[in-house]
Amino acid sequence: MHIEQWRESRAAIAPRIAVLIPCHNEAASIARVIAGFQAHLPDARILVFDNNSTDATGRIAADAGAETRSEPLQGKGHVVRRAFADVDADIYILVDGDDTYDAAAAPGLVATLIENRLDMVVGTRLSGSRDAFPSGHRTGNRAINAMVRFLFGARISDLLSGYRVLSRRFVKSFPALAAGFEIETELTLHALALDMSLAEIPCAYRPRGRGSVSKLRTYPDGARIALTILTLLRDQKPLPFFGLIGLLLMLGGLGLGAPVVLTFLRTGLVPRLPTALLATGLELIACLALTCGIVLDSVARGRLQAKRLAYLAIPPWGERG
Repeated sequence: MHIEQWRESRAAIAPRIAVLIPCHNEAASIARVIAGFQAHLPDARILVFDNNSTDATGRIAADAGAETRSEPLQGKGHVVRRAFADVDADIYILVDGDDTYDAAAAPGLVATLIENRLDMVVGTRLSGSRDAFPSGHRTGNRAINAMVRFLFGARISDLLSGYRVLSRRFVKSFPALAAGFEIETELTLHALALDMSLAEIPCAYRPRGRGSVSKLRTYPDGARIALTILTLLRDQKPLPFFGLIGLLLMLGGLGLGAPVVLTFLRTGLVPRLPTALLATGLELIACLALTCGIVLDSVARGRLQAKRLAYLAIPPWGERG
């Protein structure tokens, strides 16, 4: 009887919710973002992390009732790393400060996380407006999503969404190595690597308001995100990564060496000695690449086990003593 009463009392405790808003020069929109979350999540802590803004973002956020903090290292990844390290909560909402995401969807995202005992809920972007989702961004988003699905078997359709609800377990076991906009990619691949429970909920996505300018640079940031994906593939799946490199080198060596070998079998001579040496070198490097993949695969498994243990060391909300 006492155990049942204890469980009921634990269930009655409301989770501590923190809304984390990274900002750089969002004076035109930050007050609306704060007001939206104050209205729909009145008990949540709202924290604005000012990332070297040159406008009045920090002052406006403080006047609107949010807790304001600063992060001197430029880049969204640096802000998220600081926020995850410094803020203590049971549930975290990560959202941009440009007022493109709908705060009214937050209670539903949080309820989905709690009711299904998930680690991450992603608010996928729904918008028919070209102003909200320019064709270049839309095309790049599709290309990156397809790349991740092919390489990692992703269970998320909007990899780059900046609207996420995360469990304490997720946040406190997330290494946060990215520096910029590639942080969303790292969040997703961390969840996939540990086979975490996650879900998606479509959310309205609207254009930026007047005076708000996007900081996303389509091609440079897209290239950085693609490079992050390849880096994480190397770290998480080294055997396929280096195995593919070894296969390509082996095929190149065979293509160069086959005519040399056939000539030798026919004449007993090796007239193309540089080609023969190059083919031999390629085959040796291919063997080295495969060996590296095998060795690093064992290392990656150990790192994955360590990440899993760090995740399991954090009790889920409702089970903390």
